[in-house]
Amino acid sequence: MMDVRALALGAMGLVPIVSPAEGETLRVATFNTELQADGPGLLYRDLKRTESKQIAAVLSVITETSPDILALQGIDWDHGGAALGALIDLLDANGVSYPYRFSAQPNSGMATDLDLDGDGRLGGPGDAQGFGAYTGQGGLAILSRYPILSDDVQDFSGLLWRDMPGAMLPQHEDGSPFPSAEALAIQRLSSTAHWIVPIALPNGTVLSVMTFHASPPVFDGPEDRNGRRNHDEIRLWQMILDGAFGDLAEPFVLAGDANLDPYDSAGRTEAMRALLADPRLQDPQPASDGAAAMPGQGHEGADALDTVDWDGVGRLRVDYVLPSAQLGISDAGVYWPPPGAQGHDDALTASRHRLVWVDLVLD
Repeated sequence: MMDVRALALGAMGLVPIVSPAEGETLRVATFNTELQADGPGLLYRDLKRTESKQIAAVLSVITETSPDILALQGIDWDHGGAALGALIDLLDANGVSYPYRFSAQPNSGMATDLDLDGDGRLGGPGDAQGFGAYTGQGGLAILSRYPILSDDVQDFSGLLWRDMPGAMLPQHEDGSPFPSAEALAIQRLSSTAHWIVPIALPNGTVLSVMTFHASPPVFDGPEDRNGRRNHDEIRLWQMILDGAFGDLAEPFVLAGDANLDPYDSAGRTEAMRALLADPRLQDPQPASDGAAAMPGQGHEGADALDTVDWDGVGRLRVDYVLPSAQLGISDAGVYWPPPGAQGHDDALTASRHRLVWVDLVLD
């Protein structure tokens, strides 16, 4: 049978994956599990009850792909790390052990006393530093089989949006700050978080894992607050690569949910195209037989590269694993088995997003 993935990549003129090199490989993955609950503590409850079909499917997807390093989105944060710990315990019971983890309070659900979304009301989920109904809703986490150097983690989540050079800040039609000067004086850039997490690899090197979950570039008004914020959340990584913020050591890999397709999103797609074209990164263009086998949507991007399937919006590529240019790559993919294949139902039940993985070659 012809390899649908290879056919799709070849038809688009995309760069092929390099042949496996000698040495061990390291699988790095990103997965927006969408496990965030409707209220604080509910995710922990559901993980302990082990009755949720979605949670069972998430466990199956992670078990089947078995990443060495996994960047998670859509996982609620709590002060004691109870929810994340319960998820790790379930993964361990399923044969996938992650002895090292990192998580920190995200901006999502971090309450403020101002109207940040401009709806004229206070205290709503849009008035938090990042959209969220309660503290920690829909946070991030890094799971690893190898030691995380937690003392050296760089957290850019506190960066004010206005302090980013060239910030694309929202405005009213008359040019005044949207929703107010007071709001922009405290508004953070990261809707969830931006971290650089160093991980000590078995070959003696340290891999810098850059992770984030950007704001959806929609659900706003003519001021395009969310679209502008999404643009700048993505652009922050290039500024970090430029040395404008923090200290990024090679080798590195960017793994997260940009909420933006380089061609077909409603947002400012130029931000994603610029990041993918940056010569300091490489795009292995992970693909899946599942997305390639589905009827084409007529969009500009290759169907095989899609990573999410949203009701109404359809399929897009929004989740990425982008290694630094000097790293060798032996394989890459999106966990989206075709209809009728083992794992297809679990992939769809787990989340609207699919797990994206890349195998790096260790020298």
